[in-house]
Amino acid sequence: MTGRRAVAPLRPGWLIVDGLPVYHRVDLDAGATAPAIVHVHGFGISGTYLEPTAALLAPRYRTFVPDLPGMGRSHRPTEPLDLPGLARAVVAYCDAAGVGQATFVGNSLGCPILIELAARFPDRIDRVVLVSPAGGPNNQPLPRALRQMITGPDEADILQRGQLPGVGRRRQLSQSTRQVLALEDQQPGLVVLPRPRPHSRPAAARQLTPGDRHGNIPEHRHDRPAHR
Repeated sequence: MTGRRAVAPLRPGWLIVDGLPVYHRVDLDAGATAPAIVHVHGFGISGTYLEPTAALLAPRYRTFVPDLPGMGRSHRPTEPLDLPGLARAVVAYCDAAGVGQATFVGNSLGCPILIELAARFPDRIDRVVLVSPAGGPNNQPLPRALRQMITGPDEADILQRGQLPGVGRRRQLSQSTRQVLALEDQQPGLVVLPRPRPHSRPAAARQLTPGDRHGNIPEHRHDRPAHR
């Protein structure tokens, strides 16, 4: 069973990735020669909330919205994945879906995953869009970072799924987010931060991405990419 109906024209389905069933939504009506776009969701949830944005872009792109391993409907790997593991999982999903190079759109945890992917697999990336990245100096010190994860209504689900980053993985978030600085030299990149946001400020975007493009969207939530 595929579960709930995806936002049209997306269609739900399953792929076997690294031996495990991965749930995704896909639309290929743009044609075999159209560029691919892959949407990567945030902490411990699913890609369902990315469907409206993906559906609007589907007429121009071959569109893919997976649930990361162990999140959403996708089956859980034996051991929780760190950021490099999640980046490899996204590449493995793309291999299974027949996606070579793509534009990647990430939100929250999806952003550090894509930064890791850009560093390790630069040939797989056409463009990167980072919407409200998780990690970085705005999630320091550690107690504040943990409080943000626990009190966030969606992020709290990560506690129930056994995917909570430990101190080492939280450090990976911070280090990977700072790697945004290198994106300008490797791939075209865009960073979008919502405003207001309790744990991010426009000044922080300038600090993280000098020379890169960044923007703020008023009245827009951290976990709800705009699709107007």
